[in-house]
Amino acid sequence: MVFLHGGWGYGVYPIDRQIAAFGERVRFVSPDRSGYGGSTRVAGEMPTDFHRRAAAETLAVLDALGIERAIFWGHSDGAVIAAMIGLAAPERCERLILEAFHFYRNKPGSRGFFERFSAHPEDLAEETQRLLAADHGAEHWPNVLRRNCGAWIRIADESVRPEQDLYGGRLGELCVPTVFLHGAKDPRTQPGEMERVREVVPQAEFRFVKEGQHSPHSEEAVSEEVNTILGEFFKA
Repeated sequence: MVFLHGGWGYGVYPIDRQIAAFGERVRFVSPDRSGYGGSTRVAGEMPTDFHRRAAAETLAVLDALGIERAIFWGHSDGAVIAAMIGLAAPERCERLILEAFHFYRNKPGSRGFFERFSAHPEDLAEETQRLLAADHGAEHWPNVLRRNCGAWIRIADESVRPEQDLYGGRLGELCVPTVFLHGAKDPRTQPGEMERVREVVPQAEFRFVKEGQHSPHSEEAVSEEVNTILGEFFKA
């Protein structure tokens, strides 16, 4: 199981509950992408094609570890990256689990969120800042937020159509068994976004967590529900 973190890293959205539940029978591989956690620091703007670059980087990590095939579970930006791996290298994928998925390039409902924390990461709650500092370092975590939020703003600005997607119109070509795991109350999801994904990928399975928000796997109220779903995947 290769878990691919979102745009803010692992610290705020840990997979501790899943490792505790399944770690004895599933090998979890959770790499920090470049610029995150224990990986090399990266300065300057994050490129707007960072998802594609991260997909290539992830496959290079697995090559170095000698892992030819795995289940890819991506959260948020990690879900975008996992989908791109599924399109580029389906032979490497046993299954895709795409949590808190992003389809559209332009997400007006999240624009204010990205602008706020790109300019003022210090506005985050103290506990969130503590978790980010533990993950990325006390001096580096604001840069992680600025780079990621800034990239999403520029991704939107570079869009040529309101409903342009992140996958060049290719998401429907996914031939890997795919499950979308989504919090029904995810604040980063555009109205109608997941309905559009259903239309584009009718062959996929969709599991909506009724009380879930942006990270059902790490939310105390619904993490057990997520673990039940994951248990079904592992049996399959």
